[in-house]
Amino acid sequence: MALPGLAISTERGQLTGEGLEGFYQAGRRVLSRCRLRVAGREPLAVQARMVAADQARFTGTLCVSANPVPDPDVVVERTRYADGTERITLHSAVPRPLRLPVEVALGTDLAELGAIASGRAGPELRASVHDSGLRWSCVSGHSAVTAQPPPAEALASAGLLRWELELPPGGTRTVELRVRPDRTGPVRAVGRGATNPIAQATATGDDPGVQAFLHTCIEDLKALLLRDPVNPSDTYLAAGTPWRCGMAPANALAAARMTLPLGTRLAAGTLRTLGRTQITGDGPRSGMIPGPLRDAGPHLPPGCTGIEATLLFPVLLAEARRWGLPEQEAEELLPVVERCLRWLRGTVGDGPYLADPHPGGPLRCETQAHAHRAAVLGADLLDAYGRPGGTGLREWAQEVRTAFRQDFWIEDRGGGVPAAARTTEGRSLPHLGAGAAHLLDTGLLGSGSAAPGLLDKAQTDQLARLLGGPAMDSGWGLRTLAAKEAAYNPFGHRGGAVRVQETATAVAGLAAAGYEREAGSLLRGVLAAAEQFGGRLPEMYAGEPRTPGSSPLPHPAACRPAATAAASGVLLLAALAGIRPDAPGGAVTLRPIRSAPLGEISLVGLRVAGAPFSVRVSRLGLAMVEEAADGLRLGG
Repeated sequence: MALPGLAISTERGQLTGEGLEGFYQAGRRVLSRCRLRVAGREPLAVQARMVAADQARFTGTLCVSANPVPDPDVVVERTRYADGTERITLHSAVPRPLRLPVEVALGTDLAELGAIASGRAGPELRASVHDSGLRWSCVSGHSAVTAQPPPAEALASAGLLRWELELPPGGTRTVELRVRPDRTGPVRAVGRGATNPIAQATATGDDPGVQAFLHTCIEDLKALLLRDPVNPSDTYLAAGTPWRCGMAPANALAAARMTLPLGTRLAAGTLRTLGRTQITGDGPRSGMIPGPLRDAGPHLPPGCTGIEATLLFPVLLAEARRWGLPEQEAEELLPVVERCLRWLRGTVGDGPYLADPHPGGPLRCETQAHAHRAAVLGADLLDAYGRPGGTGLREWAQEVRTAFRQDFWIEDRGGGVPAAARTTEGRSLPHLGAGAAHLLDTGLLGSGSAAPGLLDKAQTDQLARLLGGPAMDSGWGLRTLAAKEAAYNPFGHRGGAVRVQETATAVAGLAAAGYEREAGSLLRGVLAAAEQFGGRLPEMYAGEPRTPGSSPLPHPAACRPAATAAASGVLLLAALAGIRPDAPGGAVTLRPIRSAPLGEISLVGLRVAGAPFSVRVSRLGLAMVEEAADGLRLGG
């Protein structure tokens, strides 16, 4: 995958046209079938592996000798790229010349991904011979496959290209296929160009998996990059493949925030792109970043991702400035922030809480956390540029803290639990879910200090104990709903499955608050799951408990890769070092996890204050800066 290109197949490597298999460009299947036969047979598949985020290699073997032998004498290697290129290479191990007939059966329906997923793809189109290959057309588009060397025979009726390849003793021959939407050249992925906004950081340490883990996360982030069609210099992250290959505002903002250790250019592009979508003018929605509703699990109605995005916007800008976003770029985005904050204050009115969706929706725990954080960090940002409104936001945030600690805490024999939500009738919903982890995500202020939270010290202690307990910590990460809840479903994407974003949020929040045992357990669980998934984390997987010899169960509807999952990998490793930058103040503070749950670890090539930043955390939990911008001082 390297958006807008995407290729999907099974581990056998053949594209059969079944299910979602095929080459896609910008959400349209430009090739659904690509079946290879050599000497009249399909190669025996022996290995499939990801070479990079945009490249997969499939290896098969054939025995073409007249006398049956156990050893294969031809190796067939197919290297497939997300841009629509496939190289088929035949390696002979026979000490005599070989003449091998090779044929590739091709076809496509030119269907949109959404139609394919819902079973409305329609039949394959009839091909025509075109140039050195085949072409397909319909009212909604065109597609063509060209081959090099040109085939000896092209049969449009069967969608077939044929070659007679001469292999010398021990020799090699290659056929290259290229599929393109008609009359277009290769589409260059954003993450493969000079404008890639993501730093190529590396990780090394005692844990042998961290290097490959961070590398895969960064490769996936680069492969998910898209350009804003209005201003192509601005880039943002698509939500994930195959289901959401476009903009999802809340996901894009959350992922950009988690990747701030890799630089601020992605955050700036995401903010500018979404700033252009902000609702202006009069009306109750003026100031919102629009977004669709999202299912919220078995206990609550769908929530509004537009509300989440609107509250994330000022947070991302405030923290991007702390990481080193140039002051001029930050100031240019302030009008959007001011409209977001005016929407917040105008919507809550005289009360402390924000309904989600508004009006008439429940008062969700995590929505109050998002709103409180936006007010505190937004006030900090307004003050930095001498804009009015900061005092009122802080006073409202203090009112929210006072009310929340009383209204949203449910006492019980176990020490209490935060309410997941309060209904419009004033009833508290006591179920425990991953949304409570957002209560620990307070945000970053100046001098490396964390913003105040909604819970008091005793309530925070109890929440940390709950998140670290077996009902929430599956051993593979944080469940979205505690296993003891009546509606728990290990595959429920907000009813019991592990969502990587919420787990990373919990790890970072627990570590910042000093709950290292709980943070370390969740961190090790996610990294163990990542190893089982080949380093590429899906956005979610089943919340089944981890047992000796078990593996995490994939969720059939999960995006993999997903922007928030890949970005979570960056946040998880950065949380080990506890990096708290204050670029405007010319300082950075390190608050590492002193228990060093992964042993010694070095992070090289991060970005703070616009310059490379490298840090090492020892086995004793001591952090040392090994590279930093000139003049950047280490805070206390």
